[in-house]
Amino acid sequence: MTERVADPLPPGSTIGILGGGQLGRMAAHAAQQLGYRCHIYCPEADCPASQVTAHVTTAPYDDEAALTEFAKAADVISFEFENIPLKTAEFLALHGLVRPSPKVLAICQNRLREKDFCRDNNVPTTRYAEVRDSEAFARVLRDIGVPAVLKTVELGYDGKGQVAVQSDKDLETVWREFKGKAPEPIGIVEAFVDFRTEISVIVARGSNGTVASYVPVENQHKNHILDQTIAPARVAPRIAERAEVIARHLAEAIDLVGLLAIEMFVTDQDEVLVNELAPRPHNSGHWTLDACTTSQFEQFVRAIAGLPLASTYRHSDAVMRNLIGDDVDRWRDFAAEPGAKLHLYGKAESRPGRKMGHVTRVVPKA
Repeated sequence: MTERVADPLPPGSTIGILGGGQLGRMAAHAAQQLGYRCHIYCPEADCPASQVTAHVTTAPYDDEAALTEFAKAADVISFEFENIPLKTAEFLALHGLVRPSPKVLAICQNRLREKDFCRDNNVPTTRYAEVRDSEAFARVLRDIGVPAVLKTVELGYDGKGQVAVQSDKDLETVWREFKGKAPEPIGIVEAFVDFRTEISVIVARGSNGTVASYVPVENQHKNHILDQTIAPARVAPRIAERAEVIARHLAEAIDLVGLLAIEMFVTDQDEVLVNELAPRPHNSGHWTLDACTTSQFEQFVRAIAGLPLASTYRHSDAVMRNLIGDDVDRWRDFAAEPGAKLHLYGKAESRPGRKMGHVTRVVPKA
């Protein structure tokens, strides 16, 4: 559709955000600093993002009447996670300006399309193949080999929707376990990557095609959930440069207007393999709030609002640690710790595996 707003959006404009989690909450903070209003659309009441803005729609993602009114109220619409229904984004694009576009969302919320997109743009990934039944699963494993990972094509995050394949002895059992986790009978088998380091790069691209990226960071996981991010990543300069080149290339190839997080593996052979793409602010970019001139959230708002992208200069080294479940009970200790920056998400109930906040420890660069 023809864009109905001018670039850049003037102060006082409204940014609509699909999703009400902590990413939407921190994006709303950044938008307010730039003089924008935010309107949150989320099916759950009292979500973290709803606590920081006066404009909230609580309705299902398939409620076309509510979506239409939401689109009328917003000058630009974005999303804070990629598992919103694609039909929702496509419907909103008929009524307003959606950034990143539904095309970007379609690629990034589907592991097969994501891997195909990387392959088609000459970006290396691990070996992979689509499977639809147990016979295809066995056939693909004979080609790819074990160990491998069988994943759902959509809706998997933080280790959800995945089954490790350590042997080819009992594939029927593995397939049955997978089918119990899969929303549809389509999976993707990925060759196991014996990586040395997992890294990620956050890259922004503005409506005028300008691209800006943050330094690669090192990510460490526990129970498939990000535990801590170390900035900058402890990799050789040529590896860091390669990762940034890949990130910028993918942002341009996908015609991004917004923010893109690229998770990558660094192998013992110094290969850089793309694992996943996320077209929104990312957990591994939280450190930018306290260690950079411009946070990932401000950069995200700038990109979708048509403002010039800002400096990604890192003035400090940082270690960001997620507060998962009961970790948040130590908030008093973190609040009292010199040099620690505490961020809590306003979630009423802590549960195992639930991200309740994060704490970032910064050390100024020498």
